[in-house]
Amino acid sequence: MKFSRRYLVAGIVTACVLVGCAGSEIGREDAVILRFAVLGDAEPKPEPEFPNLEVAVRDINALAAQERLDFVVGVGDIAHKGTLIQYESVTPVLQQLDLPFYPIMGNEERNSTVERFLDYANRWNEGRAEIDSARYLQEYERVALVHASPDFSRDFDDAGIRWILDQIQSVAPKPVLLVVHAAEAGAYPENAEKGVENPGFVEVLAQPNLAAVISGDLHMDMARVNHSKRIGRVHYLHIPALERTKIPDETRHDPMFRVFTLVDSGEMQVDTYRVGERAPLAQYVYRFQL
Repeated sequence: MKFSRRYLVAGIVTACVLVGCAGSEIGREDAVILRFAVLGDAEPKPEPEFPNLEVAVRDINALAAQERLDFVVGVGDIAHKGTLIQYESVTPVLQQLDLPFYPIMGNEERNSTVERFLDYANRWNEGRAEIDSARYLQEYERVALVHASPDFSRDFDDAGIRWILDQIQSVAPKPVLLVVHAAEAGAYPENAEKGVENPGFVEVLAQPNLAAVISGDLHMDMARVNHSKRIGRVHYLHIPALERTKIPDETRHDPMFRVFTLVDSGEMQVDTYRVGERAPLAQYVYRFQL
């Protein structure tokens, strides 16, 4: 299918307003069938220090001690420029996680090798999970997560697009959450030029069982952007950066992470936590039906 920026713009025009997709908290009668946290970009500079990531890890461990939490996802860009010193510095932080950690590469890790990423991804897990590829599928009874590291920078080559399509189609009609470092260019008009540009990604987005795209990359300030929305049939959930905010500017940084909760009715609730605070921020709740 030929890529079209006009297709993207038209989809964005139909995106729902956040308050139209958000709702009240999941009721007590709704049985939780899957819950996971998602960590955004870290890649600190100039110093390889991860203070907000460290607090987020402690917060997630505390949540896991209080209620069901199955695993943690990472959307890439943990190690700035993929340097050894960044990988080494973040490793003891991520090793403190009590849950399996399922990361992908971002454009920063792509400055180094897949082998280095996989080596450290498994060090971060210390036996809690085995990461043997930069792309992998997590399948559950009611939903599947497709984790797709970029093939170069934040984009995919044709083989990468084909792999994503194969995974989505292989579990159909089961709903899929696609975890990528960057959404397609134009999905977030706050920086419309940055994102996936491979023409084949339009076919990925057209898959009838693709429910949501979970991405980071843009380092957006949640309070000043449209971070959670629907474009056509697909829901888009931005994961804010933990160590640096860039959009709409760098004047304020409010580190956060997000938690996805799927209940037996098929509803997914996305909550957002400010690091260091135990309660989610009510203004950022987002709900959608799988």
